[in-house]
Amino acid sequence: MKTLSSPTNSSTITGFILLGFSCPREGQILLFVLFFIVYLLTLMGNASIICAVRWDQKLHTPMYLLLANFSFLEIWYVTSTVPNMLANFLSDTKVISFSGCFLQFYFFFSLGSTECFFLAVMAFDRYLAICRPLHYPSLMTGRLCNILVISCWVLGFLWFPVPIIIISQMSYCGSRIIDHFVCDPGPLLALSCSRAPLMEFFWTIITSLLLFIPFIYIMGSYMLVLRAVFRIPSRDGRRKAFSTCGPHVTVVSLFYGSVMAMYVSPTSEHAAGRQKLVTLFYSVVTPLINPVIYSLRNKDMKHAMKKFLKT
Repeated sequence: MKTLSSPTNSSTITGFILLGFSCPREGQILLFVLFFIVYLLTLMGNASIICAVRWDQKLHTPMYLLLANFSFLEIWYVTSTVPNMLANFLSDTKVISFSGCFLQFYFFFSLGSTECFFLAVMAFDRYLAICRPLHYPSLMTGRLCNILVISCWVLGFLWFPVPIIIISQMSYCGSRIIDHFVCDPGPLLALSCSRAPLMEFFWTIITSLLLFIPFIYIMGSYMLVLRAVFRIPSRDGRRKAFSTCGPHVTVVSLFYGSVMAMYVSPTSEHAAGRQKLVTLFYSVVTPLINPVIYSLRNKDMKHAMKKFLKT
């Protein structure tokens, strides 16, 4: 394997330079401390939900089991980017190996895909609970819940390997600088020796399908849920129904709003600064605030969290 000998030489690149957030050394150290704290809080928040669901018998229901699995996913999702970002802040070269870049690329997008499917499954669970309450226990069994969880992970990790392998086999030449904090398809395709419009089109199609199919299903589910909620005669019943759906709707809005702004907006190319901020929001900020959203709006979860923290 040849290494890159000059900026214009067409050869096999053995590594990339992830610029991350360009700022003076003092700023890099400050960002390291900030994101290290954010990472620890994210791990603690999501791990607390997992432990609360695990130890409180009242929460051994499909809704909370799905939430615990979702929190487990969030831990790995944020771990696919932040540790490398932290190392990048302290690095002078900011180099990531070719294999390391594409491994991060694969896990980052596969975990993001899994999140899309999980959000759809959680919407399905809320639809059954509110629209089919009498049949819910017989429909949403533990076996079905496990099948749905496994399906989310399998589909998520099978969605992107083929295009990522194709992109990894492309020839890269010239600059090896990626103006991002994560290996993203846009900057990577821009570094290829020649334009690959077919690959770009294929990537857009599979990304759009991944986003829109679960999103349309989620929106359809909540339209039916909303119709069922307004048919509930008591105000307390409507309030309880809204309280069980509210956190999930908030999480869906935050995640899909930012992801669609990044990958399905009319402009094909985004300014590097905007690209970083939007990616930062859905990959780092949402995993941090999701435990807060789910615990603040749910009495059972708040009680379980308090019980867990006291032990």
